[in-house]
Amino acid sequence: MNNMQDMQHMHDMGSMKGMPGMMGGDHSESSKAFSDAMTKMHEKMSMQMTGDADVDFVKGMIPHHEGAVDMAKIELQCGKDPELHKLAEGIVKAQESEIAFMKSWLEKHGK
Repeated sequence: MNNMQDMQHMHDMGSMKGMPGMMGGDHSESSKAFSDAMTKMHEKMSMQMTGDADVDFVKGMIPHHEGAVDMAKIELQCGKDPELHKLAEGIVKAQESEIAFMKSWLEKHGK
């Protein structure tokens, strides 16, 4: 490296996802699981809007809640803090109940 451009190029290579080992960050099982869960949630939340605020709200919130459940389950599997485990258990219970309600609401309203 003989100039600032070379150094910047080397720094930028950390964002090259196609090159294993050059992405930077943590590569633990939990980090991968959280990343996968968030990617899945964001993909599902990218939806065509209907113009009906109620329908758009429910259809957007279902994958959001599913993502929260997925992340809480990762915490339960990989995390160590008892307080966070209790929180994660509550999230799973509450969010699964709300998901069921929203899916039922969509069916009841023919959406």
